[in-house]
Amino acid sequence: MKTLTDLFENQLHKLYDGEKQMIASLPKVIEKTTNKDLKNTLENHLTETKNQKTRLEEISKSLNFNPTGKTCKGMKSLIEEMEDFLEEAENEEIKNAGIIANAQKIEHYEISGYGTAIEFAKELGHQDIAKKLQTSLKEENQADHSLTHIAEKRINKKAT
Repeated sequence: MKTLTDLFENQLHKLYDGEKQMIASLPKVIEKTTNKDLKNTLENHLTETKNQKTRLEEISKSLNFNPTGKTCKGMKSLIEEMEDFLEEAENEEIKNAGIIANAQKIEHYEISGYGTAIEFAKELGHQDIAKKLQTSLKEENQADHSLTHIAEKRINKKAT
């Protein structure tokens, strides 16, 4: 990478692959979730994630590059952590609390990635792209807040 444009495109590649990984992973997590509110939140976020992937495809097309072909190792690692946890959890309450904890790690990772991409887009004069990315960032932040709310009001109390 030699330019900010190269770095920006690399960031978009990683975000795209991360969203693809999440689309593959979230149904397995949803299946293991026993709390109705948590299940609904994760199902809603799966729909948002599909929209985020589509947004990244639109952005990549407008910038004339293919978003596929690179692996987001950070997301891969976070998903592996979630999968390992799901195998280790011994009861429903701990499983639900741990799903939230692991999902929030993923959300925070995505929030960081989208925030960085937005700033790169602005610096490169891509205001329309920055707005699209801002929509995804807003969704990631809302998912994080929803998970926190569920944890604080219900899940963590049951796990104690």
